Amino acid sequence: MTSDAERGARVRDLDRAHVFHSWSAQALINPIPLAGGSGSHFWDFEGRSYLDFASQLVNVNLGYQHPGMVAAIREQAEKMITIGPTFTGEARTEAARLIAELAPGALNKVFFTNGGAEAIENAIRMARLHTGRHKILSAYRSYHGATNGAITATGDPRRWASEPGMPGVVHFWGPYPYRSAFHSDSPEQEGERALQHLREVIMVEGAGTIAAVLLETVVGTNGILVPPEGYLAGVRQLCDDNGILYIADEVMAGFGRTGQWFAVDNWGVTPDLIAFAKGVNSGYVPLGGVLLSDAIAATFAERPYPGGLTYSGHELACATAVASIGIIKAEGLLEHVRTVAAEVIAPGLAAIAERHPSVGEFRGLGYFWGLELVRNRRTREPLVPFNATGSAAAPMLEFAAACKDAGLWPMIHFNRTYLVPPLTTTAEEFRQGLEIIDQALSVADKYYQA
Repeated sequence: MTSDAERGARVRDLDRAHVFHSWSAQALINPIPLAGGSGSHFWDFEGRSYLDFASQLVNVNLGYQHPGMVAAIREQAEKMITIGPTFTGEARTEAARLIAELAPGALNKVFFTNGGAEAIENAIRMARLHTGRHKILSAYRSYHGATNGAITATGDPRRWASEPGMPGVVHFWGPYPYRSAFHSDSPEQEGERALQHLREVIMVEGAGTIAAVLLETVVGTNGILVPPEGYLAGVRQLCDDNGILYIADEVMAGFGRTGQWFAVDNWGVTPDLIAFAKGVNSGYVPLGGVLLSDAIAATFAERPYPGGLTYSGHELACATAVASIGIIKAEGLLEHVRTVAAEVIAPGLAAIAERHPSVGEFRGLGYFWGLELVRNRRTREPLVPFNATGSAAAPMLEFAAACKDAGLWPMIHFNRTYLVPPLTTTAEEFRQGLEIIDQALSVADKYYQA
């Protein structure tokens, strides 16, 4: 790692001149040009290195420049880089086989996409065509992607600017024990009341009009909300009772993030459709997809499926999925994630919460954790308001800056900070990250009002 400030300045200048960035007011941002990365760290052109506790966008599950992934890309590039969707290839079929083998139940077919939003779009389309119904129920605390249908299904404020969107989407409240919409006294009660709420939404919307319930198995950017025991099984039962399909959005939570291949495996639940992306190949090449149940696939046995993508099942991307699954198995990363979570993360966060009054709650599993920061533990007033911008967001921005100054790249959203590093992050690296967060929380504590 060496400094090349002149090169970094050129990258920055070209970016400002020609790149239009997502989710941003273009004149108000100043992206850091990155020069490289290795393992759980990346660095800029001036030689500043960061321990990545965001995995970029919770997708670099195998860390940067994993030699097995680089070798797989090189090998496939020398063999066959791309084929059209009307053909088939060795990498595509092997990736589909491996993914189907990992999936729960009879989800034996894979429709490949370029990313998570397209996976959600196609899962919705499949559900509507299979059931002949049009409504999609999704949670307010959710993010499903930025394409038309996916952003309409999204519950958080990123949806607002794109409205009106795709017709037929109805939002409901999912479980969130810390900030219960149901005035619950326990996670168990929260799960029961959330299910009753969903039951009533289905009733008043008309079960016969509803194609699917779409849920992030563990809510990602909107809180790292781990569902109470029994909630997902209850959703599965409600869907079965009403002829509704259950779509699991595992774009962020899948492929080891929770310590299981799919997050639903933590609760023994089998959806009808699973949307995946991100961790399937650590984002080394754009790739996503939908796992379909045999029953849904049969709908299109002699009836054409009216959807497709030029790069569906791109051979280079599929080769990286094959390599990624092999690496996760060979390196025992699922077991590693569960062990570090139990022995380092959970006790480490408990100790941090004891020291810092601004930590209202911590929650998570695997390498998927969140800290809820507050101004007062009794009232649970958030450190910053919902969807805060400008000066109202300052406390969280100051916290993030303190992390970065100490060499850790955090992920923040509203009043929460998340701990979502690559699955290859060692126990010692995780301890280092916790130490930096511990120090940076002194910034949040300054805003605490007892």
